[in-house]
Amino acid sequence: MSWTDLKSELSDQGYVASDALAMALYLSITLGRPLLLEGAAGVGKTQIAKTLAEIRQTELIRLQCYEGLDAASAIYEWNYQRQLLSIRAAGELSSREEIEDKIFSETYLLRRPLLEAIQQTESPVLLIDEIDRADEEFEAYLLEILSDFQISIPELGTIKAVTRPLVVLTANGTRDLSDALRRRCIYSYVEYPDRHTELSILNKRQPNLNAHLADQIVGFVQALRKEELEKKPGIAETLDWAAALSGLGINDLSDDPATLQASLVCLLKTQSDQSSVPTEVAQRLVGKAA
Repeated sequence: MSWTDLKSELSDQGYVASDALAMALYLSITLGRPLLLEGAAGVGKTQIAKTLAEIRQTELIRLQCYEGLDAASAIYEWNYQRQLLSIRAAGELSSREEIEDKIFSETYLLRRPLLEAIQQTESPVLLIDEIDRADEEFEAYLLEILSDFQISIPELGTIKAVTRPLVVLTANGTRDLSDALRRRCIYSYVEYPDRHTELSILNKRQPNLNAHLADQIVGFVQALRKEELEKKPGIAETLDWAAALSGLGINDLSDDPATLQASLVCLLKTQSDQSSVPTEVAQRLVGKAA
């Protein structure tokens, strides 16, 4: 399969990728390297991992990163409650060594996303979402796993990968990532789509949408992103708004200014942004959408 074939398969699943992104994903798969995607929230970074899992008909395992994320939440931890019950049940009938051998076995291990991903019999897609929200200490620990695809558990020893997952990392620019992580990854920056690309995405996701309305929606959103906003609407917001307008029976953005204004709750997700796009601004953007 070539990178253009991969791009076509993504398109068939409703994901319209740029040449650069399709090539980065292809090289990531071919070379067995993690793919690091950076870009603003809402440009489709997470969706590409979901679409890849659909194409390959494999499991998607997701690790959502956040400040304070630790190994217990990302890799593994022991089922302490079950271990305690087992100890109580054993009572005086077993030696200390026998009890320890029993409770520190895989039966009592809680697998978190990273451990789960390397123990699949078929290579899954491992999505490490918003890695820049985790701290540098966790990032360093993650590097070891991505380098060797094995995890050391003191009580059990080293667990090596059954299969290598296809790893996709996303980052929104919350903090700078280390050079060490970047060196280990194939990299691509995901931009907001241009008008033609976004219209293609909308047509693939909502093929029954009125063609004139679809063109207006994309033009409006493209113009809206040029306004001074706290949170620019992403592709998901465009799709939600299109579905809302279709459900409201809108066939032209200029037909019903009041309904149009009320529907902007699908695009504007903060009070400040909603206040900065009053009716007169919305109507100005409708003019640009034509």
